[in-house]
Amino acid sequence: MGLFAWDVIGVFDIEDDCAEWTFPADPGAVRTARSAVRGQLHGWGLDSLGDLAVLLVSELVTNALRHASGPIGVRLLRPEGLPAVLLVEVSDPLPELPRERDARPEDESGRGLQLVARSSRRWGSRPGDRGKTVWFELAVPS
Repeated sequence: MGLFAWDVIGVFDIEDDCAEWTFPADPGAVRTARSAVRGQLHGWGLDSLGDLAVLLVSELVTNALRHASGPIGVRLLRPEGLPAVLLVEVSDPLPELPRERDARPEDESGRGLQLVARSSRRWGSRPGDRGKTVWFELAVPS
Protein backbone atom coordinates (compact mmCIF):
# COMPACT_ATOMS: atom_id res chain seq x y z
CA MET A 1 0.00 0.00 0.00
CA GLY A 2 1.36 3.37 -0.97
CA LEU A 3 1.25 6.77 0.62
CA PHE A 4 -1.66 9.12 0.30
CA ALA A 5 -2.82 10.97 -2.80
CA TRP A 6 -1.57 14.39 -1.73
CA ASP A 7 -3.27 16.35 -4.50
CA VAL A 8 -6.79 15.22 -3.57
CA ILE A 9 -8.66 15.93 -0.36
CA GLY A 10 -11.19 13.27 0.56
CA VAL A 11 -11.87 9.75 1.72
CA PHE A 12 -10.27 6.74 0.10
CA ASP A 13 -11.53 3.29 1.07
CA ILE A 14 -9.08 0.94 -0.62
CA GLU A 15 -10.20 -2.34 0.88
CA ASP A 16 -12.47 -3.52 3.65
CA ASP A 17 -9.50 -3.66 6.00
CA CYS A 18 -8.07 -0.22 5.16
CA ALA A 19 -9.46 3.31 5.39
CA GLU A 20 -7.61 6.47 4.36
CA TRP A 21 -8.36 10.16 4.49
CA THR A 22 -6.47 13.23 3.42
CA PHE A 23 -7.19 16.47 5.27
CA PRO A 24 -6.20 20.04 4.44
CA ALA A 25 -3.66 21.62 6.77
CA ASP A 26 -6.13 23.73 8.72
CA PRO A 27 -7.28 23.64 12.36
CA GLY A 28 -10.53 21.84 11.53
CA ALA A 29 -8.52 18.83 10.38
CA VAL A 30 -8.05 17.61 13.96
CA ARG A 31 -11.78 17.46 14.69
CA THR A 32 -12.55 15.93 11.29
CA ALA A 33 -9.82 13.29 11.69
CA ARG A 34 -11.13 12.34 15.13
CA SER A 35 -14.64 11.93 13.77
CA ALA A 36 -13.49 9.88 10.76
CA VAL A 37 -11.38 7.55 12.90
CA ARG A 38 -14.11 7.05 15.50
CA GLY A 39 -16.70 6.35 12.78
CA GLN A 40 -14.48 3.84 10.99
CA LEU A 41 -13.62 2.00 14.19
CA HIS A 42 -17.32 1.82 15.02
CA GLY A 43 -18.00 0.39 11.56
CA TRP A 44 -15.37 -2.27 12.14
CA GLY A 45 -16.75 -3.14 15.59
CA LEU A 46 -13.64 -1.76 17.30
CA ASP A 47 -15.36 0.80 19.53
CA SER A 48 -13.20 -0.30 22.46
CA LEU A 49 -10.19 1.31 20.75
CA GLY A 50 -12.02 4.51 19.86
CA ASP A 51 -11.08 6.82 22.72
CA LEU A 52 -7.39 5.96 22.70
CA ALA A 53 -7.06 5.91 18.90
CA VAL A 54 -8.81 9.28 18.63
CA LEU A 55 -6.59 10.80 21.33
CA LEU A 56 -3.38 9.63 19.64
CA VAL A 57 -4.56 10.65 16.16
CA SER A 58 -5.39 14.09 17.59
CA GLU A 59 -1.84 14.42 18.90
CA LEU A 60 -0.23 13.38 15.62
CA VAL A 61 -2.49 15.50 13.41
CA THR A 62 -1.89 18.48 15.71
CA ASN A 63 1.87 17.92 15.40
CA ALA A 64 1.54 17.79 11.62
CA LEU A 65 -0.44 21.05 11.64
CA ARG A 66 2.17 22.76 13.80
CA HIS A 67 5.10 21.78 11.62
CA ALA A 68 3.87 21.13 8.06
CA SER A 69 1.97 23.25 5.58
CA GLY A 70 0.55 20.61 3.29
CA PRO A 71 -2.14 17.95 3.42
CA ILE A 72 -2.26 15.47 6.28
CA GLY A 73 -3.06 11.82 5.65
CA VAL A 74 -4.59 9.38 8.12
CA ARG A 75 -4.77 5.66 7.45
CA LEU A 76 -6.21 2.81 9.51
CA LEU A 77 -5.40 -0.83 8.83
CA ARG A 78 -7.71 -3.33 10.44
CA PRO A 79 -6.08 -6.27 12.17
CA GLU A 80 -5.43 -9.51 10.39
CA GLY A 81 -4.36 -12.64 12.22
CA LEU A 82 -2.83 -12.79 15.66
CA PRO A 83 -1.90 -10.83 17.58
CA ALA A 84 -4.77 -8.57 16.59
CA VAL A 85 -3.31 -5.09 16.12
CA LEU A 86 -4.79 -1.90 14.70
CA LEU A 87 -2.22 0.08 12.73
CA VAL A 88 -2.74 3.85 12.55
CA GLU A 89 -0.63 6.10 10.33
CA VAL A 90 -0.49 9.90 10.07
CA SER A 91 1.46 11.35 7.13
CA ASP A 92 2.50 14.87 6.25
CA PRO A 93 4.78 16.46 3.63
CA LEU A 94 7.51 17.53 6.08
CA PRO A 95 10.54 15.23 5.64
CA GLU A 96 12.01 15.62 9.14
CA LEU A 97 11.27 12.60 11.32
CA PRO A 98 9.88 13.41 14.77
CA ARG A 99 11.68 12.49 17.94
CA GLU A 100 10.36 12.00 21.40
CA ARG A 101 11.65 14.59 23.83
CA ASP A 102 11.47 15.20 27.54
CA ALA A 103 9.06 18.02 28.26
CA ARG A 104 9.56 19.95 31.47
CA PRO A 105 6.56 20.55 33.74
CA GLU A 106 6.33 24.20 32.62
CA ASP A 107 6.48 23.39 28.89
CA GLU A 108 3.20 23.93 27.04
CA SER A 109 3.97 21.36 24.36
CA GLY A 110 6.24 18.42 23.68
CA ARG A 111 4.25 15.60 25.23
CA GLY A 112 2.46 14.25 22.16
CA LEU A 113 5.02 11.65 21.17
CA GLN A 114 5.49 10.66 24.81
CA LEU A 115 1.77 10.00 24.96
CA VAL A 116 1.91 7.95 21.74
CA ALA A 117 4.94 5.98 22.99
CA ARG A 118 3.41 5.19 26.37
CA SER A 119 -0.10 4.42 25.16
CA SER A 120 0.56 2.30 22.10
CA ARG A 121 1.90 -1.22 21.63
CA ARG A 122 4.64 0.12 19.32
CA TRP A 123 5.22 3.31 17.37
CA GLY A 124 7.68 4.75 14.91
CA SER A 125 8.19 6.92 11.87
CA ARG A 126 9.50 6.47 8.36
CA PRO A 127 10.44 8.75 5.49
CA GLY A 128 8.37 8.64 2.33
CA ASP A 129 8.51 10.00 -1.18
CA ARG A 130 6.57 13.07 -0.08
CA GLY A 131 7.35 13.62 3.58
CA LYS A 132 7.01 11.19 6.44
CA THR A 133 4.61 8.87 8.20
CA VAL A 134 4.29 8.47 11.95
CA TRP A 135 2.57 5.27 12.97
CA PHE A 136 1.40 3.43 16.06
CA GLU A 137 -0.18 0.10 16.89
CA LEU A 138 -2.95 -0.61 19.34
CA ALA A 139 -3.63 -4.12 20.61
CA VAL A 140 -7.19 -5.20 19.95
CA PRO A 141 -8.78 -6.65 23.10
CA SER A 142 -10.04 -10.20 22.64
